[in-house]
Amino acid sequence: MTLTDSIQPRKQHKARYNAPKHLQSRFLTAPLSDDLRSKYGKRRARVVKGDTVKVLRGDFRGQEGLVDDLDQKRSVLFIHGVSVTKADGTEVSRPVNASNVCITKMNMKDPLRKKRFGEGGE
Repeated sequence: MTLTDSIQPRKQHKARYNAPKHLQSRFLTAPLSDDLRSKYGKRRARVVKGDTVKVLRGDFRGQEGLVDDLDQKRSVLFIHGVSVTKADGTEVSRPVNASNVCITKMNMKDPLRKKRFGEGGE
């Protein structure tokens, strides 16, 4: 599903920024690793707190860590171990776009997610 039919980046950006909450959730999806893809028969999933992800792009490429927090409005993840040092010496989490990570281990505590991926709910 597309938010807009326009090819103009400014309109695409505006549509994404002003999207309703139930559609903003879709921007937090990431591809599954090869073993999870073969196990569940799905290509991608929404990233949730507690998932283990591997960074595929950027300065932290190759790092793997637990998802500490999500910002649905900005469509970014905060991953344990992906942080930068500020000028005053404090560590601050670096936001990572969900499209730049790959889910390597899924948090299956949610019964709805278990059911959706065919574990114990059927």
